[in-house]
Amino acid sequence: MSRRIPPGPGQESVWDYPRPPRVELSPRRVRVVFGGVLIADTRQAQRVLETSHPPVYYIPPADIQLQYLTPTARHSFCEFKGQARYYSVAAGGRRAENAAWFYPDPAPGYEAIRDAVAFYPALMDACYVDDELVTPQPGGFYGGWITSDIVGPFKGSPGTWGW
Repeated sequence: MSRRIPPGPGQESVWDYPRPPRVELSPRRVRVVFGGVLIADTRQAQRVLETSHPPVYYIPPADIQLQYLTPTARHSFCEFKGQARYYSVAAGGRRAENAAWFYPDPAPGYEAIRDAVAFYPALMDACYVDDELVTPQPGGFYGGWITSDIVGPFKGSPGTWGW
């Protein structure tokens, strides 16, 4: 493992996050833009925090323009949260396949994210926490949102899969 980066004032280290992951309500404004359309905008996101990963924000369906999301056949399994289903996102003449996911029947302890949608920031035009543009978690497999108040190193980069 790479060295843990010590957090500065107002920062969090992903190495202080728990395993199994914790879910917490975030008071911050979370937005997702794709194809020139504001797909999601909320102050009610659930933030999932897991050791070595930047936070993943799950947005309630009421704060998403669901007409831009189409269910896909893709499924995946998280040892903690259970079975995920996926959406493709289409707006402004563009389409991103399997660009968002949700848990229709999450495992006990994760009920707060039931049906809430998480977006891969790397597949969207822009994702924001408050007014800060998010940097996608490296590697393409995980969907963490990196902001200036989060320090790593982050799982997902080459050489980090065994962490």
